[in-house]
Amino acid sequence: MREAWIIDGVRTPRGKGKPSGALHGIHPQELLGGLLQALVERTDIDPAQVDDVVMGNGEHAGDHANDIARSAVLAAGWPVTVPGLAVNRFCGGGQQAVTLAAMGVRSGWQDLVVAGGVESMSRHTYGAPLDGNNAKLRERYPLVPQGISADLIATLEGFDRSSVDAFAVRSQERAAAAIAEGRFGKSVVPVMDAAGNVCLEADEHPRAGTTLESLAALPPSFARSGAKPREDGRSYDDMAVATYPQVSAINHVHHAGNSSGVVDGAAALVVASDDYARAHGLTPRARIVSTAVAGAEPVIMLTAPGPASEAALAKAGMSVKDIDLWEINEAFAAVPLKVIRDLDIDEDKVNVNGGAIALGHPIGATGAMLLQMVVDELERRDLATGLVTMCTGGGMGTATIVERV
Repeated sequence: MREAWIIDGVRTPRGKGKPSGALHGIHPQELLGGLLQALVERTDIDPAQVDDVVMGNGEHAGDHANDIARSAVLAAGWPVTVPGLAVNRFCGGGQQAVTLAAMGVRSGWQDLVVAGGVESMSRHTYGAPLDGNNAKLRERYPLVPQGISADLIATLEGFDRSSVDAFAVRSQERAAAAIAEGRFGKSVVPVMDAAGNVCLEADEHPRAGTTLESLAALPPSFARSGAKPREDGRSYDDMAVATYPQVSAINHVHHAGNSSGVVDGAAALVVASDDYARAHGLTPRARIVSTAVAGAEPVIMLTAPGPASEAALAKAGMSVKDIDLWEINEAFAAVPLKVIRDLDIDEDKVNVNGGAIALGHPIGATGAMLLQMVVDELERRDLATGLVTMCTGGGMGTATIVERV
């Protein structure tokens, strides 16, 4: 059986996802193009031999439209013979891109693939809702915004405001420690402007010094929108409660401080077959052991990381205890808290360098960033196995197990 090896990976720092953010002025095609150039410099791969460039993105409109993976190849100055594919599994797009790369390599149909993702959230168009304004679908599944879904999870699981805020403080503290010790330096590539000036060389979103007291002062973000009547007279809270009648009301506990940060960023990894790597002198850092995706009820939306992780473990013949480090994307604090509870994971193994609450969540890029983070940290700690899992829009989850080579 051929293996899919991760040779190396790079990412941009995460910039604040607003017009004042450091990366707002850089087109997302250029963010990716710069990373493709950096990968050539770091790995000495021949771009002409890359079978495909696969990139996740959650927008696919505006500046992200029209197959941004192919546009990034052209922006990087790579040979025009190199194709590109943009994929959308919402927040799991970057992770799905790496999965597609591994599938192509393990099948024998490809030997060398670059995969990752990009999202410049400061340039988002924020178009149609998840149901695409499809009234018929809305009758079947009264989809609500993700923040309402996260609060629904917290209500059902009994996660109160203090528990989600404590998780958020821990994310900030761990990220601050990782930054202070330079743990992200192995993967982060500074972003330059057209004149060659550095725009950003470190993550811009973390808020060191965050405390329980400072978070307690923040109002819940989704209480007002959850209670507001819509055109049919029902509120989003009404729709969630109607789907989950075991709760009488939604306890709104999430806010900007315990939810993922809105940021710009990109990431890219080189995935090669073991045969190709040996023949071309490429040193692998990790192998992709197994991957899985799962679906879940779409109103609550964010509960599939657990089932996806269990499926990936089953495919690999592994158990929770076989995983040394976990990266569970912090879309909202209740999401990793539920996965930790459901799978009985040792919390000291989860998001050890902080997560999206502190660092930010550049939608289509995050999965590729988390894979880099877990490989970097496995090496730093001299550990073997890591599992990355994410929730996505529409009620899905992605999971990938990697092992150091």
